[in-house]
Amino acid sequence: MWKPIPWLAYTLSLGLLASQFTANAALRSYGAHLERSEWRVSEYSPLQCTLTHDIPRYGEVRFLSEASREMNMRMVLDMRRQPDTYDQAQIYSTAPDWRPGIAPRHLGELALYKQYDSDINKQMSWVLLTELEKGMVPTITYQDWHNANDRVQVKVSAINFPERYEDFQECVSNLLPFGFDDIAFTVLNYQPQEAELTNASKRKLMRVGEYLRHDQDIELVLVVGYSDAYGTRDENQALSEARAEMVKSFLIEQGLSDQQISVRGYGEMRHAAANDTELERAQNRRAVVQISRPFNQELLGSR
Repeated sequence: MWKPIPWLAYTLSLGLLASQFTANAALRSYGAHLERSEWRVSEYSPLQCTLTHDIPRYGEVRFLSEASREMNMRMVLDMRRQPDTYDQAQIYSTAPDWRPGIAPRHLGELALYKQYDSDINKQMSWVLLTELEKGMVPTITYQDWHNANDRVQVKVSAINFPERYEDFQECVSNLLPFGFDDIAFTVLNYQPQEAELTNASKRKLMRVGEYLRHDQDIELVLVVGYSDAYGTRDENQALSEARAEMVKSFLIEQGLSDQQISVRGYGEMRHAAANDTELERAQNRRAVVQISRPFNQELLGSR
């Protein structure tokens, strides 16, 4: 059976990659040359690690991993000129110029969103990182939304990648095993007529304190105390306030400032359950720690 020689196979594979272009289309290519290929790792933080690569005249690529109960990763294609329409870009793994004979390999697709940077999910992000680790060049191609005769090609260079990737992996391995969503609404429970924190509640608050020591974007920590309906209304009001104040004191011991924390007590009002059984009353004997940060920061964290 006839087999093409290596250089011919490479030429044919490049032809397949180029076949997606129309006959009259021009290809605009963006990528960092040897002397301009730079990778940067964000300053160490147990909340987020970022590995960034500049693409001259185009923007940058960022790989991000955040503190969370589950391992996460995403890649953001940060464009200076954001899409003007919705479309699909194609992702390939191509060989660098000095490794001829290796056929481009199609990896998947990247959704383009109107007036937004595009991002890639965890699985594909790890695929791209492993391709870079092998010295390959992840390449993203799409139709220009302003010029029907042009396609855009974005190349992510593997030059100078290995050392920074090692730093990035070290950062990721030291992320906190919980994130903002895990501590933003924390419920503490109490024994009847008690304001003292249980050991379980202390462990929860230590986790809250550890996160907040690193997050500089927190606007407010609101601590609200409640009680069940056992006892007089005035007694329950005082008990709920004592619970909230004790939580505040514990958080200050964890390093938070007094100005960051606001406390309230609602006594036997605003029940979480009825008060007919001990189990229901136990649900009402509680303090809730609610943490808020700027609205735009919450949007960033949810993407």
